[in-house]
Amino acid sequence: MLTQQQAGDIFDRIKKLSSADEIEVLFSGERSALTRFANNTIHQNIAEENHVVSVRTAFGTKTARASTNRFDEESLRQVVRSAENLARVQHPDPDLLPMPDSREARGATGNRTEQPPSRYFESTAATSPEQRADGVKKIVTIADRHGLTTAGTFSSGESFEGIFNSRGLSNWHTQTSSQISITMLAADSSGWQKGSSPDVAHLDPLALAETAARKALDSARPREIPPGKYTVILEPAAVLDIVGFMFWDYSGMAILDQRSFLTGRIGTKLFGDNITIVDDVAHPLQSGSPFDGEGVQRQKVSLVENGIVKQVVYARATAERMKRSEFKDNVGPIAATGHGFALPNEMGEMPLNIVFASPRDPQTVKQMIASSERAVLVTRLWYIREVEPFDKMLTGMTRDGTFYVENGRVQGGVRNFRFNESLIHMLSNVEAMGAPVRASGEESFDMVVPAMKINQFNFTEVTKF
Repeated sequence: MLTQQQAGDIFDRIKKLSSADEIEVLFSGERSALTRFANNTIHQNIAEENHVVSVRTAFGTKTARASTNRFDEESLRQVVRSAENLARVQHPDPDLLPMPDSREARGATGNRTEQPPSRYFESTAATSPEQRADGVKKIVTIADRHGLTTAGTFSSGESFEGIFNSRGLSNWHTQTSSQISITMLAADSSGWQKGSSPDVAHLDPLALAETAARKALDSARPREIPPGKYTVILEPAAVLDIVGFMFWDYSGMAILDQRSFLTGRIGTKLFGDNITIVDDVAHPLQSGSPFDGEGVQRQKVSLVENGIVKQVVYARATAERMKRSEFKDNVGPIAATGHGFALPNEMGEMPLNIVFASPRDPQTVKQMIASSERAVLVTRLWYIREVEPFDKMLTGMTRDGTFYVENGRVQGGVRNFRFNESLIHMLSNVEAMGAPVRASGEESFDMVVPAMKINQFNFTEVTKF
């Protein structure tokens, strides 16, 4: 894997090849491996390593980027030439700022003080195919014991990202990653579980497999109950996948473009008293780089406090635009928060380290079930799409373990539902929450979220499976 010192040497070579007013180089790369299994046997084992250098040049207010994964002198010369030729023919961007120096990138005027813990674990980086195969063996053993068919993946790897620019900025981040996804299949039912962590020691394939198998067995012979508005108990993965659709809107640029459902609503109470959300890259259950696409350190940002929308995140240029805009008096604090994407881009910024605050009285899923007279328990959601943007109305379906709860007990599996639900309505009707955990789904990025018991969740149709 490329080191920061090696990247610095490459940056020095690139800088000598450029005649631009300013130059920025992003380095990224990973070594990843994946073991895939289906029908209770491993059928694929792959490993990949790739390093990329991405060069952005600027001539005044004109900028462009070009990338390559070849680091020889001629390839570097060509990528610099491409970035410069592209920049020269761009229209001037009046909002383009000079590249940040190291002082600005550290957030000298921001509120980010806590540094994230190390997210690099040697044992994860060194995970071998044999170790992943041993994990799969445990999963298959559970499937065989219960007469089920299993499929899924077990992946591990290490990655780096770094940024250097001609104003002296130099930032570097390395981390490891691991993930297990398991589906258990029976004749007319299925169960699913997924876990991820920078530290592979935090993943327990046996426990994940047991849970997935139990869901498949307990939801067998699903009966059909009518659609309608139900109390619903969403496990953390289901919460993650549905709430993830709103965080593109927590962007200064989305407000400026008037494509955010928060337009005109910042400072207002939009959700229930028990909903508090921050973006915090330093949270011990989070992962990812502590700096953004321009190298600016990520700050901890309060997005929602006791149901009140507090603020959105900003890239450097977006914050400057907002200060000059008609919205400036109604959007809360305006300052670069270290959430921008690499320039040039059309989306601006987004919070990527979502953490829901723990409730005063967290409840387990079992406690939520025990306190429910009539409810639907949902393992996960999928095929989620936005129907109406301002009320954040979403549609999608349940999957891989949907259960009917009556008189405080799970009564068995039910056929899956399609839902049409507003995130505003949903987060205004949360009756109970669990302790937040690191959760993984399929429709959104990993977050730290709780299980939720929600009233009046709108199921519109019953599916045929």
